[in-house]
Amino acid sequence: MKAAQLFNLSSKRALITGGTHGLGMAMARALGSAGATLIINGHTPEKLESAVAQYIKEGYDTHGYLFDVTNEAAVNEAIQLIEHKVGPIDILINNAGIIKRTPLLDMAVDDFRAVIDVDLVGPFIVSKHVGKYMVQRKSGKIINICSMMSELGRNTVSAYAAAKGGLKMLTKNMATELARFNIQVNGIGPGYFATDQTAPIRVDGHPFNEFIINRTPAGRWGDPDDLAGTTIFLSSSASNFVNGQIIYVDGGILATLGKPSNEL
Repeated sequence: MKAAQLFNLSSKRALITGGTHGLGMAMARALGSAGATLIINGHTPEKLESAVAQYIKEGYDTHGYLFDVTNEAAVNEAIQLIEHKVGPIDILINNAGIIKRTPLLDMAVDDFRAVIDVDLVGPFIVSKHVGKYMVQRKSGKIINICSMMSELGRNTVSAYAAAKGGLKMLTKNMATELARFNIQVNGIGPGYFATDQTAPIRVDGHPFNEFIINRTPAGRWGDPDDLAGTTIFLSSSASNFVNGQIIYVDGGILATLGKPSNEL
């Protein structure tokens, strides 16, 4: 098969949860640029409407669906509607997530549970209901958005790290159960990216900005477009025998104890 055919998604439909902003939007644009029809999920009406309008303005075939990924009844209803109105969901990207930055000893149990619910239980619920259709068709791609916190701990993000560590293992177990149905389940672990959310700290002289640049072997923050290649690869036939893997797109952070050029 020619390379262009391997990565062609023109006949595919992709559901991206939390695809209204940031890295979710970057991944959705990547799939759209490869020809996929986009199905964007959000839980805030105004934000979803604005995002869908932006995708359409940019020339992508886009549909928006409002539902909470932690509400199984709402997810089930939405997936049935999408399958009927838009068509079969070929690609699922479980991107919706939250983080609460609170020291472990100060964190309320309800806050801890809320993070686990969105970041871990949500992907399980959506995958369960999309997966049933994929199993019937014996075809599908599921991509869970993990994190470097799937591998490392960090101050104030105990709930997030617990959820993303769990999501890594959920990815592996989903792959184990679904591979025989020709469904590939993999994950992407983004590093530190230049988004609107990180803009206030991505300034010269800011301690965290200096930390990221010095800690990353590539010597820079990731650009959202850096996720495009991995997203398309894991969504396409090029990855048909890749299953249960987490690909970290982090500029080399997890590969090193420090920036090699500073240790010569």
